Amino acid sequence: MTPEREQRLLEILRRRQPDLTLITDKVHKPRNIAALVRNCDAVGIPRMHVVKPDHEYRRYRGTSRGSDRWVDSVLHDTLDSAIATVRELGMKIYAAHLSDSAVDFRDVDYTQPCAILMGAEKEGISELAAREADAHITVPMMGMVESLNVSTAAGIILIEAQRQRQLAGLYELDRMPVRETARHMFESRYPKIAAHCLTAGLPYPEYDDLGELLDPAACQRLLAKRA
Repeated sequence: MTPEREQRLLEILRRRQPDLTLITDKVHKPRNIAALVRNCDAVGIPRMHVVKPDHEYRRYRGTSRGSDRWVDSVLHDTLDSAIATVRELGMKIYAAHLSDSAVDFRDVDYTQPCAILMGAEKEGISELAAREADAHITVPMMGMVESLNVSTAAGIILIEAQRQRQLAGLYELDRMPVRETARHMFESRYPKIAAHCLTAGLPYPEYDDLGELLDPAACQRLLAKRA
């Protein structure tokens, strides 16, 4: 890894927003999931929560264009699990939902810890999601259609969250956990070793806070055995 690339990666990782996330409530089209991952990466979200649809969940890499390397997708069997996870982190939940109490998506505060909850194609969010949300938000529509594609709507909402957070100076603060930054740096420095460990179900070798191997020789022996 060149010094220039190392510096660029560190700058990106240090701008990540660990107290902003996205929840998908049984979004089932792989292309939409991939687009949502890309949206998250674009605004600096390090982790999103995916509630599995009723049929098999399958990742689609085409639209994400590598963004899934930088955004961790946490899979949940139920929405209850996803909600409990973000609540433990002190996050409010803003659900994209057209209801009598819904407000314009620009009228809520995204500078506080929060999760944006997006519903499934056609069905929208579940009754549980509607009840658990701290607020319902909508993107005003001026045409004949009543809603946008889920990834398009999420992108619009997340850009507003980014705008508010930039004005508040949150992107100027390094709030990423040190070990998360180190893990991403390790995976970027040593993609073959990382891929081998993931495929074989092995833990990563030890590395420092910048992702540098502490014992490079041992890792070379590991790769040699694989070959």
